[in-house]
Amino acid sequence: MRLKASPDSVPKLHYGSHRILNPVGGSVRSSVKAIVLATVLFFSGFSPAYVNPAPHFHSEQEAKQHCPNDTVVWVNTKTGVYHFKGERWYGATKEGAYECRKEADAEGDRATRNGQ
Repeated sequence: MRLKASPDSVPKLHYGSHRILNPVGGSVRSSVKAIVLATVLFFSGFSPAYVNPAPHFHSEQEAKQHCPNDTVVWVNTKTGVYHFKGERWYGATKEGAYECRKEADAEGDRATRNGQ
């Protein structure tokens, strides 16, 4: 003999005047919200910065040819922090590449905060 729990037999939990979802039978509205949230979170990983990253160059000259009217920066590709020519870490981090500043900004990289 199997016992089935019906949504009415499971106690409903309340917090103040708000009903917390019934463990057996949640509302349709809650299910739709959960599906929409899951879809948004799934597709948020496909932003343009990840689909089409900025070109990385091995030399400063290559970057200058690509963007003659923009400032060339050295991007630490591990941290996403970029450095300007004349700063301590320009072209000197273990993992990095030369990029155009506007493209680095569009990719989500940022300038160093300590001027090094």
